[in-house]
Amino acid sequence: MMGLPAHGDLLTDIEVLANQAISSLQQGDFASSEQLWTEILKLNPDNSAVWSNRGNVRLSQNKIEEAIADFSRSISLTPDEPDPYLNRGIAYERLKEWDKAITDYDRVLEINRQDAYAYNNRGNAYSGKGDWQRALENYDRATKLDPKFAFARANSALTRYQLGEDDRAVREIKNLIRKYPNFADMRAALTAILWHQQKRGEAESNWVVVMGLDDRYQDLDWVQNIRRWTPRLVQELGEFLTLQ
Repeated sequence: MMGLPAHGDLLTDIEVLANQAISSLQQGDFASSEQLWTEILKLNPDNSAVWSNRGNVRLSQNKIEEAIADFSRSISLTPDEPDPYLNRGIAYERLKEWDKAITDYDRVLEINRQDAYAYNNRGNAYSGKGDWQRALENYDRATKLDPKFAFARANSALTRYQLGEDDRAVREIKNLIRKYPNFADMRAALTAILWHQQKRGEAESNWVVVMGLDDRYQDLDWVQNIRRWTPRLVQELGEFLTLQ
């Protein structure tokens, strides 16, 4: 969430409403949070942060077009603030408008060349286009900037597997599991790879852990279209789910 600059007599009312909106968001009540951000905009329609925050809540409700409109309004008010570009890029990704997403991530990186999340997200957009090499370059840049960014490392490993760098990919996946034993994404990926390699017992042992952590990996559509694994790994997970 961006900060909430305000002025004059509006400050107290805006702070109260903003605290309520954030509380509603934390409780998972996205509709109430959106309504409260809308009330704030009636009091202060030129507050860039509020437009951005309402955009985030709308994005959480899958109101993609409305979220994009809010992020765009925020950008028009504060064109050098990176967060609305980053979040609008995520919204464009939801629509599979990869080039628009990349343009927004490019802008974030013009503002801050050290933004690991922008590199990771730009990698996701290049993955959406099937440009695996450029995706990998961005994931690796994100991990170089932030070695503790586990999902960027995970994305790098999955992309290397897509590119045929199997040994290095599996080594990185196992390294991540050693460091983060409850990393369901990596255990699910390792399950698919091991099953494909005919290492059935080890694959099933990892899958038991996955199911105790996150059962969404049973849903191949979710893995492909929401988590957005690479095609090779989606296919191998599909083989496991069909034949286990």
